[in-house]
Amino acid sequence: MIEAHQDFAFMDGDRKFTCRVETSRRSPAEAWWWFHVSTEGEQRHAPFRAADTDTRREVQARVVAYYDHLLARRAEPPQQRWARRAAPAATPAADPAPTP
Repeated sequence: MIEAHQDFAFMDGDRKFTCRVETSRRSPAEAWWWFHVSTEGEQRHAPFRAADTDTRREVQARVVAYYDHLLARRAEPPQQRWARRAAPAATPAADPAPTP
């Protein structure tokens, strides 16, 4: 367990992750893990709530998995979210069985 949700940093390849817990402005009883990645300038992320049982190793693994997934989504080609979806093609009716 991370003592009192202490801030920490770690390296993953050439990326430095800096993690800290902050309470929600809307609900001070809720605490979230926030992290910053050295490769992203000032961008921060808050992917999951902090729990008293969190361990540093567990938080590290979750942060890296979240960030790697985010990079994979960013690398995908853009999709038209507001485009009308085409109506599904009608399925042809089955041919009736021939009568003898």
